[in-house]
Amino acid sequence: MEWSDSWRGAFRIELRAEAVTLAWHGWSVLPGTYPAGDQWAGRDGLEHHGPVPVHHDWEARVGTDADEVATWWAGQSYSVLLATGHGVDAVEVNAELGHRAAVALRATGNPVPIVATPAGRWMFLVASGGSVRVNDDVRHYAAGEYVPLPPTPAHHGVVHWRVKPQVCGWVLPPASLVQDALLQARTTPDYDLVTADRS
Repeated sequence: MEWSDSWRGAFRIELRAEAVTLAWHGWSVLPGTYPAGDQWAGRDGLEHHGPVPVHHDWEARVGTDADEVATWWAGQSYSVLLATGHGVDAVEVNAELGHRAAVALRATGNPVPIVATPAGRWMFLVASGGSVRVNDDVRHYAAGEYVPLPPTPAHHGVVHWRVKPQVCGWVLPPASLVQDALLQARTTPDYDLVTADRS
């Protein structure tokens, strides 16, 4: 997907508003590089991979207040990145496992904020401090790492919410809740998931 300069300028308002809202709720957001042709712009020169933090000293900027966050997006359509390990962690899985786990969480009345990427990855946002058993299907982002949040643009789409944080009142569950849902998603027959999804 090609992001024109005029589109990027209009989209900057939405990116800035989302970043400020997240920061106002105490989430440690950072500006990240954005698509520019086949590469990523916004840092010193062009990057081959992205999105990555614009500031090389991004870890020193974690916890910046909403007013300062607003100034970061004043001139460019930066991606919105979340520095994990500072109140919010992320548990990343593939879309199929993510959908099954989301159904399991909804069936028990425990909605969790979920982010989906154009690359087919789902990220469950949880409170920092817990642990998750990781493997080829599951990755846990914690201290010293970051993940993209909506509406971060990518080369082939936009990062978007599957479940917005407002649904759970901005209260994040422990990682163990998502761990249990992932386990259930792997062991529950498909017909049980379909039934739960319709309720």
